Amino acid sequence: MRRTRSLILTLVTALAATVGAAWVALPAFAAGATATFVKTADWGTGWEGKYTITNGGASTISGWAVTFDLPAGTTLGTYWDALLTSSGQRHTFTNRSWNGTLAPGASTSFGFLATGSGSPANCQLNGAPCGGGPTPTPTRTTPPATTAPPTTPPATTPPATTPPPTTAPPTGDLPKHLLTGYWHNFDNPAVELRLRDVPADYDLVAVAFAEATTTPGAVTFAVDPGLSAALGGYSDAEFTADVQALRSRGKRVILSVGGETGRVAVNDAASATAFADSTYALLRRYGFDGVDIDLENGLNPTYMAQALRALRAKAGPSLIIAMAPQTIDMQSPAAGYFKLALDIRDILTVVNTQFYNSGAMLGCDQNAAYPQGSVNFIVALACIQLEAGLRPDQVGLGLPAGPGAAGGGIVAPSVVNAALDCLARGANCGSFRPPRTYPGIRGAMTWSVNWDVSNGNGFARTVKPHLATLP
Repeated sequence: MRRTRSLILTLVTALAATVGAAWVALPAFAAGATATFVKTADWGTGWEGKYTITNGGASTISGWAVTFDLPAGTTLGTYWDALLTSSGQRHTFTNRSWNGTLAPGASTSFGFLATGSGSPANCQLNGAPCGGGPTPTPTRTTPPATTAPPTTPPATTPPATTPPPTTAPPTGDLPKHLLTGYWHNFDNPAVELRLRDVPADYDLVAVAFAEATTTPGAVTFAVDPGLSAALGGYSDAEFTADVQALRSRGKRVILSVGGETGRVAVNDAASATAFADSTYALLRRYGFDGVDIDLENGLNPTYMAQALRALRAKAGPSLIIAMAPQTIDMQSPAAGYFKLALDIRDILTVVNTQFYNSGAMLGCDQNAAYPQGSVNFIVALACIQLEAGLRPDQVGLGLPAGPGAAGGGIVAPSVVNAALDCLARGANCGSFRPPRTYPGIRGAMTWSVNWDVSNGNGFARTVKPHLATLP
């Protein structure tokens, strides 16, 4: 995100992002641990399976791996809450970073879709028999929606049918499809606004930006003196009252950390603690509903995940956690930003990738470098996230609000609507078509509210009503 008109463009003409399979070392086995399988749905040509790992022993499990065989002709599709490696019909699911530690009596689960008949056989948990119970009668008769990545690269032609629009519920009282806008806590050529003057079209307002202090990981925020002067006076007390004014209108306000020039660094346990503590203090002081991670100069996914989990433990389950990575940050699940999103998927609200200022880039088909500023570019790059582990309700489309807001990738609001239509219902696509539809796609974001107001509010007034028409 930019503070001024100046921008250093990152031009990428081709990028192949592939992640190879690796052998996984099995964690030590804890006596009394079990992995129980249930078939939660069966629609004839396929089914949904779920394994629950329970630590029935007296010591903590530090990691788990569930291995089983599937019958010949039965193939795995999407999966969630675990990592997968396969060799023929033998499949091994291992824990994610956030669900591997199980105290005595604790349990966790993962799930997957399969095409074909039969059930898993020869199950092992950390190299020992799973000891699971009987398989209950499935309770559903229709296939669920795709919510996690396929094990093979997606095709570019959609299937004849798509799963029903089943997604996880939104965080708190946010709408199913939402419009996010950034508000400037600085003055630049865009119009200056008091927070209370943000147009009513926006559901989620990200205050840009919290900044680094001299303590590694810690952040601070106050009304910018330049903005206050441009507005003829704007105090912290007035800003705090404005946060509450927006919240009283049913809007939510979050604090964005970083930006183009931000230098917040969370690279160890101490700085993770400092980030969580200082951010929580700001949330309490100003009444923010959550935090947005917009670190455009790199991040450490391990310690930022630790910081965000600590913050959520302090703030509670209603905490909104958003992200605004650049396009290059979301090309591969192994990249830091993408890895962070996947590692905190259980507490993550939305990722609003900046689909601009990037040049041409590869989409999920890995066949062409799509030019920015097009429906193809937006859809093909969003498809990477949707097919590599994020739920549709966690994916938003970030675009500039109009002239002046970015150095490249500016599109008419109608193009944003077309991209949403293509992803949600397979309509209004360009030459690229995603492998399936994603009715739960979360919505759109714009940089910024100030630039939108400067350009006549065309972005919000066009995109917001369209969100209400999505499935």
